[in-house]
Amino acid sequence: MKQTLLGFSLLLITTLSRGQALPEKISESDFSMGKSIQIESTVLEETRDLNIYLPLNYASDSLKTYPVIYLLDGSKDEDFIHISGIVQFASFSWIRMLPESIVVGIGNKDRKKDFTFPSQNKQDQKEFPTSGKSKNFIAFIEKELQPFITSNYRTTKTKTIIGQSLGGLLATEILFKKPHLFDNYIIVSPSLWWNDEKLLEEIPTAYDTPKSIYIAGGKEGEIMERTAKELFDKLSANKKDNTVLFYDFLEDKTHGDALHMAVYRAFETIFKSPKE
Repeated sequence: MKQTLLGFSLLLITTLSRGQALPEKISESDFSMGKSIQIESTVLEETRDLNIYLPLNYASDSLKTYPVIYLLDGSKDEDFIHISGIVQFASFSWIRMLPESIVVGIGNKDRKKDFTFPSQNKQDQKEFPTSGKSKNFIAFIEKELQPFITSNYRTTKTKTIIGQSLGGLLATEILFKKPHLFDNYIIVSPSLWWNDEKLLEEIPTAYDTPKSIYIAGGKEGEIMERTAKELFDKLSANKKDNTVLFYDFLEDKTHGDALHMAVYRAFETIFKSPKE
């Protein structure tokens, strides 16, 4: 009897659903959250992909200028989409965590080459045979990418860099060697083990402009956790009044998922402003 009733109920539901007309599709279009462009780099001797997120009112307000966030590992299938999403959310008028900003996602071709300086460690050389060209990539950022963005978009002078893992290594190298390139440094899970941790032995270049530096990492093993904290301690020992420095240990995150939470917390920390 129960099986008979169940069968009847299913038949009734099927009959009723067939009798209901589905909504008619009125239109369909692709959804886009930014622009993808290619530029020809003389420094790198190759074309490079850029993904650009522009604030919602960028086109309608021709007088407003915006700070720029430069994102390493900024390909579409890497970190561009979810980091741009945080930027959009954080800059909503009812959130006001972050000023409306442009995001420049730098697409990768060979991050092991671009994000590392030459290593004397034989294992590094074996596992990363194309490595050691970060000097060229930093020159590309300074001499080509930043001037291109400034010339083609309405920007303020405020620039932020976000780098994770080998990208965090590169962001740290820029901070140590070319600190003037960025005002804010978001360094997540930096691969400071590279070249037997030699970068931590270098003396950072002095700078006169204000800096905000946020360093974070998760549960990533003794070397990763120790070196991230040593970076913070090294910078703290020589910190001047023009520098704001933060360290965040995300104990419930790993190397694979620390970036999203770290960037959110970095925005909260660096750009926080009182809400009305």
